Amino acid sequence: MSSENTLDDENTFKILIATDVHLGYLEKDAIRGNDSYNTLDEILKCAKTNQVDFILLGGDLFHENKPSRRCLHNCITMLRQYCMGDTPIQFNILSDQTVNFNTTQFPWVNYQDENLNISIPVFSIHGNHDDPTGAEGLCALDLLSASGLVNHFGHSQSVERIEISPILMQKGNTKLALYGLGSIPDERLYRIFVNNQVTMLRPKEDQDEWFNLFTIHQNRSKHGPTNYIPEQFLDDFLDLVVWGHEHECLIAPARNEQQLFYVTQPGSSVATSLSPGEATEKHIGLLRVKGRKMNLQKIPLKTVRQFLIQDVVLDDYKDLFTPDTPQVTKKVEDFCYAKVIEMLEEAERERLGCPLTPEKPLIRLRVDYSGGFEAFNTSRFSQKFVDRVANPKDIIHFLRRREQKDDFKDEVNVDYSKLLKTTAVEGLRVEDLVKQYFEAAEQTVQLSLLTEQGMGKAIQEFVDKDEKDAIQELITYQLEKTQRHLQARGVTTEQDIDTEVRRFKDSKKNTTEEENEIREAINRAKAHRLERGDEPLDPDISREFTDVAMDYDEGSVPFPSTTRGRGRGGRGRGGRGRGRGAAASEPKPAGRGRSQKSSATTQSRSIMQAFQASSHRPSQTGATTSYTKDELSIDDSDEDISVMKSARPPPRPATSSSSSSFTKYSSQGQSQSSKGVAFDDSDDDDDDQDNPFKGPSHRSRR
Repeated sequence: MSSENTLDDENTFKILIATDVHLGYLEKDAIRGNDSYNTLDEILKCAKTNQVDFILLGGDLFHENKPSRRCLHNCITMLRQYCMGDTPIQFNILSDQTVNFNTTQFPWVNYQDENLNISIPVFSIHGNHDDPTGAEGLCALDLLSASGLVNHFGHSQSVERIEISPILMQKGNTKLALYGLGSIPDERLYRIFVNNQVTMLRPKEDQDEWFNLFTIHQNRSKHGPTNYIPEQFLDDFLDLVVWGHEHECLIAPARNEQQLFYVTQPGSSVATSLSPGEATEKHIGLLRVKGRKMNLQKIPLKTVRQFLIQDVVLDDYKDLFTPDTPQVTKKVEDFCYAKVIEMLEEAERERLGCPLTPEKPLIRLRVDYSGGFEAFNTSRFSQKFVDRVANPKDIIHFLRRREQKDDFKDEVNVDYSKLLKTTAVEGLRVEDLVKQYFEAAEQTVQLSLLTEQGMGKAIQEFVDKDEKDAIQELITYQLEKTQRHLQARGVTTEQDIDTEVRRFKDSKKNTTEEENEIREAINRAKAHRLERGDEPLDPDISREFTDVAMDYDEGSVPFPSTTRGRGRGGRGRGGRGRGRGAAASEPKPAGRGRSQKSSATTQSRSIMQAFQASSHRPSQTGATTSYTKDELSIDDSDEDISVMKSARPPPRPATSSSSSSFTKYSSQGQSQSSKGVAFDDSDDDDDDQDNPFKGPSHRSRR
């Protein structure tokens, strides 16, 4: 499949793939205001030049939930310019379109509308920046959908159960099933997956003849216990997953060794944060699908502004200066000036021969001044580069190396205030704090009466819901139950009591009995609060799990950003005296102070180990399947990234019954197993860099 002439025929789908365009980002900036518009123009122009069948967008077309008038005007203008015309559409849609496009009063694909003349259809899911809001659940994409410019799909109406129905397409003999799921808060979607409430429908007939393409917009890397979506949650009948929301460009398909599908992460087309993940070269993908074979060609974007980032640790340059050197601050400033000049010269060399690349680059120098150094005036420093960089106000970013965690020799001398302060900066939640403590603590200070999950849940109730008696009631309840157990056993000696208490505690770990005990203790605490006549600070918080809006795509750090325009990113629900827009990573001295005090009152039997995930997803490795074994061959004779499966028996002609007959497949309780696809990892290719199938290629990031 290395020759385009053998690909581009009446049986080959040509799909342009892009994600996270973030149209309108910094549109009021005098230098960077047009960056997102220029890049979208390049993407659409590339689609028209390559005569693609359709464009697939993986969410966050707009940066703001309510785009400005200028932003909408520019978007509509470009879509009309490049996507409308007389070019005939070469593929048909076989599925029930009233199900696929259920958010509009015109539930059919736009190119079949007799009042429109569409040459390149655009299919898009929504992201977390432009997600549906309000009583009617509308988003900016719905405006484009109602005007006939974009086909918005993948919008789930329910927050408890999700059923994903594919858009079934056919071009010649090639059948394509396009699945999509718009952005949902990660913790909520994680819970839905764990509860086996995600179902992906499949055609009942000729299931092995469909190429299954899925696009999703969620956290791919782990930001917390449930604040991401593991790839293993997705069904293993999928062939390719287009992953949006993550901004680092990892467009080369990576194989999931367990599920045996491939994941491509195109990344953002504009840098929305000055983090290392944004510094990689930006690409879009040209996907070709013929039968069950696919080929992904990466196309570099030329209108993206250059971004260079470098880290400097001042303590590593002791031959130049030390904290005791005279005028050390001036010498450090001169040193940083030289580093910025080097990056500017490097950017100028890279820009030669690329007239579409903006002239002024983005420069970021992260300076670690740990060890006694002092920061210099960054505003004065920035004035030297006003005419040479696109971000003069934030060239320099000072940071200190995180202090190492103290060794907890004994529970009495633990400085809980220091531990709480550190974790607040890191953006950890209460249950993470509990887990962190017990992972670092020695065996002698582990809990002996309470379970770690119970303690974590009680502290969460205290901090998030102001249940003042939660910790005390849990201790009292567990103490009473343990005493009854010891009396029933007739244990009398001190050594036997210690052994039996630990055995009794271990027998309840991660069981229904433990959950019932925790619930009973919390109910007692609530009853005491009601007897006193106290009211909860936030009556809306009544669910066992809280949903936290996601916004981790604007930085490489694993804690929520607090600088997003919408004010949604990383907000927490509940807490003492916090508004809904408060950052989840803010320290909460009042609540946590009392938590600390309560723990000390009960002899600090350790206050931490997070909930061990009470419900993990069942293993899928033991399932069986009826898929025939395929072989994958790779051709790296050009720069294309080829993912090819061996030829299969000729598919049967499409029938109308395939448009409405589906088989339900739960994403957890799948009846099929791994496809048994054999992958050819031969070493004949010279260029392994573009070959995503040489050994394990998937990696965790951020």
